[in-house]
Amino acid sequence: MFAALLMAMQNAQAILTIEVTQGNDKAVKVGVSPFSWNGKKILPEDMATVVENDLRLSGLFAPLPRKDMLSFPSGAKDVVYRDWNILGASYLVTGQVKQEGNTFEVDYQLFDIVRQKSILKGKARGVESQLRGLAHHISDAVYEKITGIPGDFSTRIMYVTANRKSVERTDYRLNYADADGQRQREILRSREPILSPSWSPDGSRVAYVSFESGRPAIFVQELATGKRQKLTGYKGLNSSPVFSPDGKQVALVLSKGNNPDIYVMDLATNKLSQITSHFSIDTEPDWMPDGKSLIFTSNRGGSAQIYKVGVNRLSNGTVVAEGKPKRLTFTGKFNARAKVFPDGKSLALVHKGQGAAEFNIAILDLDTGRLRLLTSARLEDSPSVSPGGRRLIYAVTGNRNGELGIVTADGRVKYRLPSAEGDVREPVWGPSLGTQR
Repeated sequence: MFAALLMAMQNAQAILTIEVTQGNDKAVKVGVSPFSWNGKKILPEDMATVVENDLRLSGLFAPLPRKDMLSFPSGAKDVVYRDWNILGASYLVTGQVKQEGNTFEVDYQLFDIVRQKSILKGKARGVESQLRGLAHHISDAVYEKITGIPGDFSTRIMYVTANRKSVERTDYRLNYADADGQRQREILRSREPILSPSWSPDGSRVAYVSFESGRPAIFVQELATGKRQKLTGYKGLNSSPVFSPDGKQVALVLSKGNNPDIYVMDLATNKLSQITSHFSIDTEPDWMPDGKSLIFTSNRGGSAQIYKVGVNRLSNGTVVAEGKPKRLTFTGKFNARAKVFPDGKSLALVHKGQGAAEFNIAILDLDTGRLRLLTSARLEDSPSVSPGGRRLIYAVTGNRNGELGIVTADGRVKYRLPSAEGDVREPVWGPSLGTQR
């Protein structure tokens, strides 16, 4: 019925392609010169192009087209600041790639064109299969130096693809890829639905719901070994697993008490603690960054809205609710599938306004209660926030199939990652992992 495939370090042909649907006309111009390379063969990866695309998709930068560049400097001695001033560039990135045995070393620099000085120097090393990861690392370093905010390019996304083979058969796959949709790898394949994937905080494990036995069950799987552990398989609902910030617990939804409620499982002991107990539907939990409270969706007020409840771990390992759940959303007739921003100050969620026909992605400011729409397509779902909080990924109905959409948190830049292989759904952004991937 299924096969767990270990492809952790193996490149695969990407089935996701980037289609920019809305850009930022106030983006800062930056030049990314082609990286110099003295090898006998063609450099296996155009690292400068990867950096260009990363910076463009951040929404803050507009890389200059290579055809417009007046020179291709590889280091400080080659930079003519006047040339880049003429082109309106504020910054310039250069790089030199060398190979010693099986190891590639990249020396890179970032120049401030206005101040006419180098403001960042760095090195990155790896084998051939890691060249793309090294380029993402350089993008992260450049982005952080200019903005003061850590980049999210050395991250991964996880998602489910559904490829309908016939009326009676649909193949489901759980995949992960680089944040730009490249280097797709497969985690699990099944002829039964796969739902609600979730990353562990260190990116080494994933949790998900599988229907492979004919009813929903929650699994945790190690990426490096493919080893799986079945957490729950109770009669009824088993859904929405999400790791705690320390990776030691999983919040999930079970209907073992007839109504769907929020539970927390200790992964060391498999001990279950019930957090909510209400005749309504409580579902879709997520942890606040400090691990001391959970948000969740409930219809206890008559419609789907977001609530928050404190949790406390006792000395015997039991987790208990602290106080009554507090309602967080009051704008619109439907608010669900909320995900917490890394700073804990905002939520990304699916919103439907009063009288509206569409479900769209919105951000809720927890201090002010202000809700701001980010998107406006026909049907959008499953938002997930990047580790730096600068971008969101979500599912959206495309021209023919379900696609992945990415939008910057300010709403200025939007792009799609359509698939060549059926519907794409249930996206979730993973943690930052650096270059060794």
